[in-house]
Amino acid sequence: MVIKAVGRCGARKTLAALLLPLGAAAFDAAMAQSQKAGELTPSPPGASVYFVELKDGATVPEKLRIPFGLKNMGVAPAGSNRPNAGHHHLLIDAALPPLNRPIPNDFNHLHFGAGQTEAEITLSPGKHTLQLLLGDKDHVPHTPPVMSQRITVTVVPKGGPTASAPGAEVYFADLKDGASVPAELNIHFGLKNMGVAPAGTDRPNSGHHHVLVDTDLPKLDETIPNDFNHLHFGAGQTEATIKLQPGDHTLQLLFGDKDHIPHSPPLFSQRITVHVAEPLARTPSPADAKVYFVGLRDGAVIPPNVTIHFGLLNMGVAPAGLSNPNTGHHHLLIDTPVPPLDQPIPNDFKHLHFGSGQTEAQVTLPPGRHTLQLLLGDANHVPHDPPVMSAPITVTVSKDGKQS
Repeated sequence: MVIKAVGRCGARKTLAALLLPLGAAAFDAAMAQSQKAGELTPSPPGASVYFVELKDGATVPEKLRIPFGLKNMGVAPAGSNRPNAGHHHLLIDAALPPLNRPIPNDFNHLHFGAGQTEAEITLSPGKHTLQLLLGDKDHVPHTPPVMSQRITVTVVPKGGPTASAPGAEVYFADLKDGASVPAELNIHFGLKNMGVAPAGTDRPNSGHHHVLVDTDLPKLDETIPNDFNHLHFGAGQTEATIKLQPGDHTLQLLFGDKDHIPHSPPLFSQRITVHVAEPLARTPSPADAKVYFVGLRDGAVIPPNVTIHFGLLNMGVAPAGLSNPNTGHHHLLIDTPVPPLDQPIPNDFKHLHFGSGQTEAQVTLPPGRHTLQLLLGDANHVPHDPPVMSAPITVTVSKDGKQS
């Protein structure tokens, strides 16, 4: 076989004839010596490797058979020095390795050095990337390298007895992978092409949410466990507040039917990682300290541009960065709840900082009803312990600052 393959080239045909008595192994060794040390194996013009039946964006089962396609080259086992030939490697969830060194051999770089032209692999549920890369006798890519497009597939395992609607999706509405979050986290559940119904309700194309915390997907044709790692929202909630310890955590949404069993195909979100910061040491405040609005009362009607005066009792005002005892600076919260009290107060349009030590500020508010609240922060913008904050008040903004 080796002699026939290389015999297609006239010059090498003569060499093959001379080496015939030595056998195929000796011929391969001679061919290897004819290639300069460190030189990459050339690939012929027009050579390409590709997935025969698998398309980018495909939805596939957990056990997947993948035929390999190869054009303008032949397949030969590893160690065989046949020209214009090589063997397949499948990269799973991995970037291309260095193209002038042997391809790694691990769970992300599968070798088919026996000359296989297809493979059966098992993938975990979720999204995965796949790419084919041809290697020479030493598992080193050719030059130019012969590699396929890198494609993405979604593994959807078999679910339970209840069907899910075509195009249905479940996702985190406002939470991104890698986000830094407070220890008490409010999560909004997104759902597309299906409805929410309480557990026990046999409504078609509906179900209820589950949040998986620091755990893998459970068996998707059985009842979802109910414990600290598998939170059930069987009342039909579309958001929830959960508490997390400092550190990194994984979160994933999984939709369940009336019996808490995932649908078929199952609906689960991307698994994301969030980080909860260690609580900061809080500056003590006097027990009788108070912050309040001067001259502005709950229910007041005010103009769009208004000067708000800040009152402070039994504490002093100091700019941000200055750590004097029993002092702090003001923050104005507009249309927002009190932020986490063990973290710096956010700095945005809803959390106005007055870190220069201001005791009044001019703010502009759009017409309508608004809630206002004062919160004192220490040198690092962290609320004191106990927090010094006013009661929230509601004001109405009109064009002329008068009741209509």
